[in-house]
Amino acid sequence: MKKSIKSVLAVALLGLVGSVQAQDAYPSKVITMLIPFAAGGPTDTVGRLIAQSMSKDLGQQVIVENLGGAGGTLAAGKAARSAPDGYNIFLHHIGQSTAPSLYRKLSYNASTDFETIGLVTDVPMTIVARGNMPAKNMQELLAYIKTNKDKVTYANAGIGSASHLCGMLFQTAVGVDLTTVPYKGTGPAMNDLLGGQVDFMCDQTTNTTSQIKGGKIKAYAVTTKKPVASLPDLPTLDKAGLPGFEVGVWHGLYAPKGTPKPIIDRLSKSLQTALKDPAVISRFAELGTEPVPQDQATPAALRKHLDAEIARWKPIIDKAGQYAD
Repeated sequence: MKKSIKSVLAVALLGLVGSVQAQDAYPSKVITMLIPFAAGGPTDTVGRLIAQSMSKDLGQQVIVENLGGAGGTLAAGKAARSAPDGYNIFLHHIGQSTAPSLYRKLSYNASTDFETIGLVTDVPMTIVARGNMPAKNMQELLAYIKTNKDKVTYANAGIGSASHLCGMLFQTAVGVDLTTVPYKGTGPAMNDLLGGQVDFMCDQTTNTTSQIKGGKIKAYAVTTKKPVASLPDLPTLDKAGLPGFEVGVWHGLYAPKGTPKPIIDRLSKSLQTALKDPAVISRFAELGTEPVPQDQATPAALRKHLDAEIARWKPIIDKAGQYAD
């Protein structure tokens, strides 16, 4: 009997040692970063920059896999079901916090089915309008929208997109219900804005900066509390007529629930290293954004932010009554 107990203990100890050694050797193979949007979009760009830099730090390649559809929920569901072994990670933006309200029959829990690794960046958004919009500044645009609320059109890139979310928040802040025109992506929405078929939209600097600088559309404000360095002439919406208004397309890095803490800690450390990479900082600046501070690229910071954002968006989405399912 004693011999049997010793054998069991020895096997258990070997298993524990093997597990620890496996974690110590992490990573020993390619890591897949799942991104819930098509290649070439702003979230994909952020992800590829981070993946490239993390690859150097980890000593193993971090490859990107794109899986679009259903506002990012298809990829999130796949990520939640992936093996929690450290070789499957998931980059998503603000949509991770709005999906629980927009999609009432999700196959996963956006909070509890994921381990958090850290925040990555918070991309500012801009209020932009067709080139022949008569309003000269944000105050005049607000007056124009209120006066013409029955005919003003607001474009977005589809339900659940960043531009859709910003539009809902904007309408709530202004106290108007506008005619919204959803498109299948930012490209078609921007094309119609350029052509004057729609009046205005709110979208990420990664999508609007070149058009603004080219003088093809009118820009009125940024949605962050601080001005954007790449667009120094634009005031914040908080200062330009909507006190307290703030929204950005924040991005976070996740792993499936149950991924061991030592691995999460190693991934978080690698993320922090990537966010200090001069090449990443430079490219982010070109996109009108910047890495989060180091103390925000942590599991605890992302967990706190994610849960707060889920709570923040639920009443806004419920009031709008615009659901994706």
